[in-house]
Amino acid sequence: MTEQDSSTLSKLPVTPGQVPGTTAEPSLWRTKRPRVSALLCLTGFLSVYLIAVCTPFGQRAENALFNSHGAKPAWIYDWSGTAYNSPALPPLDDTAMPTLVVGVMVIVAVTLVRRCWLHGCAAAGVVIVTLGGTEALSKVILPRPDLVGAHVSLIEASFPSGHVAIPAGLALGAALVTSPRIRPYITATGMLWLAVTAAAVQATYHHRPSDVLGATLLACACYSFAARLLPSAGAPGATRRPHALPAVALTLSAAGALVAGARDDSVTQSLVFAAAAFLCASLLWYTAAEAPAHTTRRTRPTPG
Repeated sequence: MTEQDSSTLSKLPVTPGQVPGTTAEPSLWRTKRPRVSALLCLTGFLSVYLIAVCTPFGQRAENALFNSHGAKPAWIYDWSGTAYNSPALPPLDDTAMPTLVVGVMVIVAVTLVRRCWLHGCAAAGVVIVTLGGTEALSKVILPRPDLVGAHVSLIEASFPSGHVAIPAGLALGAALVTSPRIRPYITATGMLWLAVTAAAVQATYHHRPSDVLGATLLACACYSFAARLLPSAGAPGATRRPHALPAVALTLSAAGALVAGARDDSVTQSLVFAAAAFLCASLLWYTAAEAPAHTTRRTRPTPG
């Protein structure tokens, strides 16, 4: 290299952290913390409970979604475990506990393979707090007062939904321990699973729209809180992914929600159930999906 080249090289701009005599090369996006805060999710959770459960207007609106036909008109009835000797899609009916156990085992296995101990603890915390909180809130802490003189079958406390908390908690827990390369695909898969589950429990009259929304918001709150406790570089953040993935994930979730929430006796009910399920899936995606923060740069030696 000539003396003039050396002088020119010394005048080149050097970015912070860049070794002199090297050139910057665009790399992947750096990670960024979740855009949805735990406080916002908890505020939404409390708002849904107060409006849908603790007001006569909310109770009447949700009670109107149930009729005397029961669960049989639901398209997913034969796969809900409600029918005699019928198979149940996880985590419906008796498959709830086995699904939870298998999901936790998978998270533990991924943690051991990747040796991401901190993230594994955070993922376990998300699952445990989501499921434990759901059970405690629905059975002990959050009552369902009878404000409208409803039928006895409609006054049992069911907010939030434990069945919906399983796919929501496991999907978000898995997002914490998987690598950034496959995290968007794990999130998209969990999103579809959540949409089908949330729609199915509504269509079979096991839960109301507020129940599934409450469980999803609780899981998102746990995820956001856990992710913010992790080191910034390790928290779920942006990574390069196919541009079509969000559209594909949303489309599949909408289709799954429509099919699982459909009933033969009411188009209105079917659409409401599907809309609530799709909203749950969208909340999960928006909470766990990656958002670009700023670009990092790799360095490579300048040709001499």
